[in-house]
Amino acid sequence: MSLTVNRLDGDLKVRPASKRAAVESAVTAALGGLLFGFDTAVIAGVTSQLRTQFQLTPSTLGFTVAIALWGTILGAAIGGAAGDRFGRRASLRGLALVFVVSSLGCAVAPGWLFLIAFRFIAGVAIGASSVIGPMYIAEIAPSSRRGSMVATFQLNIVLGILIAYFSNFVVGSFHLGNEEWRWKLAVSAVPAVLFWLMLFRIPRSPRWLVEKGRVHEAEQVLSILSAENVELELQAIRASIESDRAAGNQPLFSRRYRKCVILAVLTALFNQFSGINPILYYLNDIFSSTGASRVSSDLQAVAIGATNFVGTIIAMTLIDRIGRKKLLLIGAVGTFICLSLTGAFFYSARFRGALVWPLVGFVAFFAVSQGSVIWVYISEIFPNSVRGKGLSLGSFTHWLTCASLSNFFPVVAAHSGGMPFIFFASMMVVQFFVVLRFFPETKGYSLEQLQARLEIT
Repeated sequence: MSLTVNRLDGDLKVRPASKRAAVESAVTAALGGLLFGFDTAVIAGVTSQLRTQFQLTPSTLGFTVAIALWGTILGAAIGGAAGDRFGRRASLRGLALVFVVSSLGCAVAPGWLFLIAFRFIAGVAIGASSVIGPMYIAEIAPSSRRGSMVATFQLNIVLGILIAYFSNFVVGSFHLGNEEWRWKLAVSAVPAVLFWLMLFRIPRSPRWLVEKGRVHEAEQVLSILSAENVELELQAIRASIESDRAAGNQPLFSRRYRKCVILAVLTALFNQFSGINPILYYLNDIFSSTGASRVSSDLQAVAIGATNFVGTIIAMTLIDRIGRKKLLLIGAVGTFICLSLTGAFFYSARFRGALVWPLVGFVAFFAVSQGSVIWVYISEIFPNSVRGKGLSLGSFTHWLTCASLSNFFPVVAAHSGGMPFIFFASMMVVQFFVVLRFFPETKGYSLEQLQARLEIT
């Protein structure tokens, strides 16, 4: 029986190899996505109370929602560097504690500025986790299952969103009055603590270990992850890193990585120009505009969250079978149709009561396509030596666009009704033709094989 090791807090612990080890490690790391989803979506259930509690205008409400997103920009910018310096696993542990502090800080906030500060801190943790989580999973996953395993991060994001919507509904049913929003924001401390504890059971990334010269440990981790041919995979990783060093460890924004950079930026931009985050953040307000009550809005939001979750599960079964590119093309067509209908419904009083249906369709198509593909695609197109920086760039682009759109969405929607949805629909047309013409398929290739395909030498 082969023996493997897991390096925990400086000690080597030997245990039998397990075929489930890679899956278990990926699922654990992906729980950072659950906190990511919960903390970004929970705000949808408190916007009306915050507006009253702090006498917010549409502009200051937009800033209150978007402040966490501005924090994600900082988190995305530093996440890759932290993962490269301290390791993917150690960085995830630190982020789990930040999630705990930020959720409790929001819950006890004595004033608006205090709330803003801790929402910003939560955003930093969200942005960094969106870099480090997918990076870790991509680096431990076998190439034949990398798409579905990295997609567990997105599955946890949408599960976190669903739990946030359901949590808002449950807490709202207790009719806690003016303090209700505090309880809704405090709930995320519980999964954050559980996430921190579970991270003590996973190994370090073997590719990070090789990068740091700890080759023997990397070999042991590859064994624990049940690699099909440990020695061959280890040689491929070492050859990839040595090739980068021989080329002078060129910076991310160099000709060598130009194609990877363009693909990452475009993937992130199109993901956000679908309008998914502004729609999810202001979902309750969108339903309220049709005359729905607060509790009814919470319940309809749960339906949207459930659709997102089911769609992501479907995507996980398809992403390694039909590929990333086809999913993006299918999603572009579906989201275009649903967004167009949503915009049209806003201009027709007759159909506004049925607004939930095109939104359900939009979320379903997004979950099956852009939602699940983004973190998979960005995590696998960059070579080992710049993967942290590349993921930071993709995540930074994602969150900068998200923050900008979410900040101005309530202001624009208040003056133009369905116009934002028409804009998002037009962007999906652009995405379809750009993906069709320029995006390569990545399914079935190892990370090192993709490096050879995408680098410009």
